[in-house]
Amino acid sequence: MVEPVGNHYVIARPVYSENSFNEEHEKLHRYHKTFWDHLKLYFSCSSQRVKKIALGLFPVVSWLPAYRFREWILSDIVSGINTGLVAVLQGLAFALLVNVPPSYGLYAAFFPVLVYFIFGTSRHISVGPFPVLSLMVGGVVTRLVPDDSTGSGNSSNSSAIDNERVMVAASVTFLSGVFQLLLGIFQFGFIVIYLSQSLISGFTTAAAIHVLVSQLKFMFQLPVPGFNKPFGIIYTLESVFSQITETNIADLVTSLIVLLIVFVVKEMNDRYKEKLPTPIPIELLVTVLAALISYFVDFEKKFNVAVVGKLEEGFQVPVAPDVGILQKCIGDGFSIAIVGFAVAFSVAKVYSLKHDYPIDGNQDLIAFGLGNIVGGSFKGFASSTALSRSGVQESTGGKTQIAGIISSVIVLIVILAIGFLLAPLQKSVLASLALGNLKGMLMQFKEVRVLWRKDKCDCVIWVVTFIAAVFLGLDIGLATALAFQLLTVVIRSQFPSCTVLANVGRSNIYRNRKDYTDIYEPEGVKIFKCSSPIFFANVEFFREKLITAVGFNPMRVLRKRNKALRKIRKMLKKGELQVTPKGLICTVSPTYESDEELDNNRIEELDQPTIMTDLPIRINWATDLPPGITVPQVNIHSIILDFSSVSFLDFSAMTVLRKILKEFVRLDIDIYIAGAYEGLLDKLERSAFFDEEIKPSMFFLTIHDAVLHILLKKDIASSPKLKLAEVTLQSSSFITLVPFHYCQAPDSVLYSYSCVCYTVSIFKKIVIKTLLRSN
Repeated sequence: MVEPVGNHYVIARPVYSENSFNEEHEKLHRYHKTFWDHLKLYFSCSSQRVKKIALGLFPVVSWLPAYRFREWILSDIVSGINTGLVAVLQGLAFALLVNVPPSYGLYAAFFPVLVYFIFGTSRHISVGPFPVLSLMVGGVVTRLVPDDSTGSGNSSNSSAIDNERVMVAASVTFLSGVFQLLLGIFQFGFIVIYLSQSLISGFTTAAAIHVLVSQLKFMFQLPVPGFNKPFGIIYTLESVFSQITETNIADLVTSLIVLLIVFVVKEMNDRYKEKLPTPIPIELLVTVLAALISYFVDFEKKFNVAVVGKLEEGFQVPVAPDVGILQKCIGDGFSIAIVGFAVAFSVAKVYSLKHDYPIDGNQDLIAFGLGNIVGGSFKGFASSTALSRSGVQESTGGKTQIAGIISSVIVLIVILAIGFLLAPLQKSVLASLALGNLKGMLMQFKEVRVLWRKDKCDCVIWVVTFIAAVFLGLDIGLATALAFQLLTVVIRSQFPSCTVLANVGRSNIYRNRKDYTDIYEPEGVKIFKCSSPIFFANVEFFREKLITAVGFNPMRVLRKRNKALRKIRKMLKKGELQVTPKGLICTVSPTYESDEELDNNRIEELDQPTIMTDLPIRINWATDLPPGITVPQVNIHSIILDFSSVSFLDFSAMTVLRKILKEFVRLDIDIYIAGAYEGLLDKLERSAFFDEEIKPSMFFLTIHDAVLHILLKKDIASSPKLKLAEVTLQSSSFITLVPFHYCQAPDSVLYSYSCVCYTVSIFKKIVIKTLLRSN
């Protein structure tokens, strides 16, 4: 019964243990599917299931027939053209990160888009090269095909190295696609949940630093070899600065000018994005202008600058991956697969929430996997989604992946028809464009301060990920960061927060007693809370914290009591103790015996319950004992374990928990467990957890139920009249007397007031029933 009074409420109900609640309220018996049931369902075959699988595998079939042609086509065309132009330039620029000729970046910007159009679920991301993935692929390329150490630099040797590098990039891309496809087929899309936002942010920021350092050789036009090993970034910087006097001034000036222009215009795009109908395509304008200047001025001959050179016209013949290369880069392929999908899915999720449509992680894994397999077969490199390019597609009005198809048409035109126009373009311009797209990732440094204020553990994960990825390399750095992140989870679960609770405001609310001043702790009652699952790794920590909270070790106290009983029996037998109405009196001078003598090589008997049936008097451990006998005092009679935050118990934890509870029960301390998760009681019964000492009746619905039960039990034990009243009420079919009332009162008043309120409520019900029957 709930009675609202203003902004207060009064509830009258019995105190419920788990057993009494289940007896009063019938529980539905649900059938829980087993693993075999799920397996049969997964492999079942019906027309509806086939249709569902087909629509899931080919999402384009679902959204393309519902395409609003008149409303969306113009926006998609405009968005596709803008995105396509950016994709061309980013494909050429990011090819430098892979250490392959720029034209192969166009293949990476073309084929994955077509595949994602058919198999992908996001409507707004732009699929293609991504700087982090390009750098990871480039690391594999430089490791397996290092720079020409002879320094001859002849065209035939350079061409052979380029061909080998293209093959390595294509093979590792193919392998990453296979990994993504398999993960998608076996429904492992959830794997990205192990890459937290802090880890991804720190990793992409470190990748941006690697991109910046890797492009210095193009900006300065220096022959810097690749160092794909731990601390490779230091070796690269050392190589750059050792040759700094040989810098090509023309390339350096061009790079700085392009960087300045790109950063300024991008800042204007961000600041005035609400007023601009479409972002200024600064990459396109700079590229066209630089290509025209290079064509007419002929920088290559006059200033000896490095240019893009002749681009491959048309498409390459599909090739099978090199098995030897695949065997050498399995770890790299898996890392590229996970990072590529994690970045793409996080971006896709942002747009799906913004535009309110669902996406499927497993299906996107299949889409990216097939895209990388096809792209790798045509000598492209790994693809994901670039944040800036996806931003262009969405901000310019893109509604669906039709915009992606339009962008791929733009890339196709460049591949087949106008690619030769970019031949005189300086590589330093492409390097500057690649750096210009790093602004968003470099600005993630601001997150460190925010994370430190919000969650220091996440901040540490960000910093460790960043440092590991910068100095150990992206592959080893990612593995190190993931291991460290999982370690923080283990540490936080292995050393959970354990607190002692108290009643706040004399209500039904229980909080950490250290955080409030207006608290009430029932005398002799300890309320202990563990805010974590309890399992094999932290159950001993739980035990230690519980012992610290109650202030004594129950096993030690139990052994002391049993030792004391041995000595008392021995002294009674010798006549050294006499039984009087006031207790036991020692008739001789006390003797002190060592613990070893008392143990008598029967240490296991000391862990058993204390037995006093053979003694002429029951020992009261709270009073003074005979001289020479000392036992630690225990000033509590009840312990309540708050399990509201305990989501599971494993078998090891059950075994230790059972032992802990027995230790307290054998000291005549009542143990109660409150707020246990649904199904725990059944699990414990199946595990033979209960016996004569540990009983299911110790489980209560809430902490307050357990507290009121303890107060009732205490008052009944101290008052024969209350005991008689309880028997009378129980014989009248009342389950319990104490209702669930919240009021400002001490123990006895709380109980008395609750009795009155509950009696009145019962009396009202009886009167109403009597009146109804008389009518």
